[in-house]
Amino acid sequence: MSIGAQAVAVVEQPSPLTHEGVDDARRRIAGRVTQTPVVRSEELDRVAGARLWLKAENLQRGGSFKMRGALLAVERLAGAGSIGVVAQSTGNHAIAVALAAVQYGLPAVLVLPVDAAPAKVRRIRDIGAQVLQAGTTLAERIAVVEELKHTRGLDEIDPYQNPDVVAGQATATADLLHQVSAAAGRLDAVVVPVGGGSAVAGACLAAAGQNIDVYGAEPSAVPALTAALRAGGPVTVDVRPTIADGLRPDRIGQLPYDLVHDTVAGVFTIEESAIAEALRLILVHARLVIEPAAATAVAGALRLAAEGGARDIGVLVSGGNVDTGLVASLLGDRAS
Repeated sequence: MSIGAQAVAVVEQPSPLTHEGVDDARRRIAGRVTQTPVVRSEELDRVAGARLWLKAENLQRGGSFKMRGALLAVERLAGAGSIGVVAQSTGNHAIAVALAAVQYGLPAVLVLPVDAAPAKVRRIRDIGAQVLQAGTTLAERIAVVEELKHTRGLDEIDPYQNPDVVAGQATATADLLHQVSAAAGRLDAVVVPVGGGSAVAGACLAAAGQNIDVYGAEPSAVPALTAALRAGGPVTVDVRPTIADGLRPDRIGQLPYDLVHDTVAGVFTIEESAIAEALRLILVHARLVIEPAAATAVAGALRLAAEGGARDIGVLVSGGNVDTGLVASLLGDRAS
């Protein structure tokens, strides 16, 4: 080394898809996401017959935990000189990518199904991103994303296959575990909703080595993870209508499958009536307005408690981007 030259220390970041990588992700997004509370309800505990610890990500920036992964992924692409980003989603990932892209001054194009929740479409457009709607299946949305990548040079932020996204989603469960510990609690299990798989994969990473069972909960109308575990790999499933629009991907991502197939303790398939009832219970007893995707995880926790599988259960209440008309209709159905 010549006189006066300075040595530059290169600090390697841990792989995002490790427990250490999740801790690194928590540090990187600290102060840029809302530290959402963990909500307890004595009335809900009595209904469940167990102690439920609700991680209220419905109060997160963008209305869902998806903000976490989007920030990390957009940050990396912006640092690499991206000219713009594209992502497919049923709604919440698209909202989060749009918000993160604005923060880094990047244009964003979001591809949603033609029957996406109108409130989510409006939210994305209000942020200033472009919305394209294509078909109703995952394959149809992916085809549009691929075309935009090649014709416009946009960088894709896949909601299931991007390691930064998975690590970011893992921080929601990691925060839950830290908050429960700070309250002198100890979880037996965590239940998270399953769409494309980033939440359950992240939960498995966050809970690794802590003797905490991780369960997924998905609509029985779209049993993508259940089918994948039975088949030994991701498969495309037939999709029936579900109020849990955030959990409509008809195929689990390969990356999430690789992370969960040997680690997830089980998957609950939840009927529509149980999703609706869980949404009502959370509104009445926990005073939280949540979307049906989040209610699916609550229903899974209620099922786990009824089976006597755990006494202290953490629940990732994944989001609150729900049409008020749907909430009103569900409450009206119960009243009638």
